[in-house]
Amino acid sequence: MKPSFSQNKFKVFWTSVFLLFSGLFYGQQTSLPKAKTGAFWENVHFGGGLGLSVGSGFTNITVAPSAIYTFNKYVSLGTGVQYSYLKQKDYYSSNVYGGSLISLFNPVEMIQLSLEVEETNVNNKYFDLGGNYNRSFWNTGLFVGAGYQEENVTIGGRVNLLYDKDKDIYGSAFMPFVRVYF
Repeated sequence: MKPSFSQNKFKVFWTSVFLLFSGLFYGQQTSLPKAKTGAFWENVHFGGGLGLSVGSGFTNITVAPSAIYTFNKYVSLGTGVQYSYLKQKDYYSSNVYGGSLISLFNPVEMIQLSLEVEETNVNNKYFDLGGNYNRSFWNTGLFVGAGYQEENVTIGGRVNLLYDKDKDIYGSAFMPFVRVYF
């Protein structure tokens, strides 16, 4: 039986992740470095996103704080939460909330690669002349991204490998981003 396209994507993705990160782990260090007082918080960086879009009968408000821990100049791991409220007058309203795990890899100073897992709960309320109805569901995203980094700002794009146009909350698998951490 020939493997499906999604099975091949899955294998290629995990092989790429393994090859990408396998060079980071090596056991040549003979002793552990001594931890400094407060060193943990010196490596924690906060950032995230805020969004507001208001127009003719349309409202979109998003709050998405996040924090990452920088292990070294190559690898950072973190987490984030998000909430979005969307409303189209006389059509629908939506509350979206959830969380994400993010890993960042900087193979060279100005290039940042990312892998993000996002889980959101979507609660939609639709309005029509016959009455109202609700639809709630969970949406999972697996994003692979790349961007250009200058100091604490990264501009780039990411692709949702689990995107399904009939079930996803996003309009496209590709999403541009601006990432800022302080």
